Amino acid sequence: MESTDRRHIEETTQQAPEPASEGVRAPEPQAAPAVEAASATAAPARKRTGLRRGKSMPSTESLQAELTKERERSVFFRALRSTTFSLAVVAAAAIIVVTLVMPILQISGSSMTDTLHDQDIVVALRGSDCNTGDVIAFYYNNKILVKRVIAGAGQWVNIDDAGNVYVDGVLLDEPYVSEKSLGECNIKLPYQVPDNRLFVMGDHRSVSVDSRSRTIGCVSDEQIVGRLVFCAWPFERFGLVS
Repeated sequence: MESTDRRHIEETTQQAPEPASEGVRAPEPQAAPAVEAASATAAPARKRTGLRRGKSMPSTESLQAELTKERERSVFFRALRSTTFSLAVVAAAAIIVVTLVMPILQISGSSMTDTLHDQDIVVALRGSDCNTGDVIAFYYNNKILVKRVIAGAGQWVNIDDAGNVYVDGVLLDEPYVSEKSLGECNIKLPYQVPDNRLFVMGDHRSVSVDSRSRTIGCVSDEQIVGRLVFCAWPFERFGLVS
């Protein structure tokens, strides 16, 4: 009897659950409240986010102001494009006028003093219709020379030793000449101007090389650039060329 009771107590003792296992598994049912707490915390966060978005929305006045600024920018850029186009057209027209109608020239040398001086800027009127006394520009050996027309085709030119100039036997009145001189003259005088030619001379007679020299000779219509109209620079000599 006693031994049977002892075995029963041992078996009961072996089948009893270990207290340590209960201590490890006991906290597992508490996981659900943690999720609920997290959900409860997330709800106020969403509410706060919604409040911030509501405050950042622009008002009607600010939207209207932005639209006004955009319209002003659009008007400004349209005006800028229009102005740029107009300036380009004007510049192109000016280039065409200067090239084809009124070429601009710069004087180099002293053969036309006192009428024109070195570095003067002058404007010419293109064409070969020139009269006696006109100051013209013409091509010579890839250069442009500036001289005054003394006589036309068929006229007789004579120059005495004092530098007085006669055309068809009539002494020329030359107020533009400050100092008369025969200058460099190797043609036979009196000299008859050939057909379709002009006899030209510089106003500074002692230094000018012109139609008095066979090197230059008389000027044909094909050589003429145009008649000088006015001096544009410097300002103190601004005015008509006469």
